[in-house]
Amino acid sequence: MENIDFKKGNGLVPAIIQDVDTLQVLMLGYMNQDAYHKTISENKVTFFSRSKNRLWTKGEESGNVLNLVSIRLDCDNDTLLIRVKPVGPSCHLGTKTCWAEKSETRFGILNELENTITQRLSGGSEGSYVASLKEKGIEKIAQKVGEEAVETIIEALRENDDLFVNEAADLLFHYLILLQAKGKKLEDVLTLLDSRKKK
Repeated sequence: MENIDFKKGNGLVPAIIQDVDTLQVLMLGYMNQDAYHKTISENKVTFFSRSKNRLWTKGEESGNVLNLVSIRLDCDNDTLLIRVKPVGPSCHLGTKTCWAEKSETRFGILNELENTITQRLSGGSEGSYVASLKEKGIEKIAQKVGEEAVETIIEALRENDDLFVNEAADLLFHYLILLQAKGKKLEDVLTLLDSRKKK
């Protein structure tokens, strides 16, 4: 990070703040060299406030701090991408982002698929495959997961990558159905995996 070009912006560089889990952009702030070094040393994001004309650690009054995960420098050496684990809302107006976006989960398209499965399991789509599986009970759903897992393994040992990916998609789809049939979400699994990470 010795290459950060603070001169181009009269001593300041933009700092884009991104949630490390959801990848949502939370806010934009500015850093000078002192703010950058304080962020690194304390592992909490500190900006240079242009309105207060001083260093300002996010959450110093509200407690809604931004815990530092990583910092990346862009190709022009004049903008920082800072990934964080936020505590509470990032905007002073009380929203998660400064663009008033709703909180999103960390798995993109899988969230859409989970929502569809939820709708169909709750009777929102009569005659759907998911609804028909629900009618057959948890044993049938679990059995389907087992069948898809075996088919995925078989294709993994063959040479056809397209068939392997197809079976892997079927396995993931049925796994998501099983999770919801048991009253769980993918987020529960990801949270557990996150807790298992070695410190």
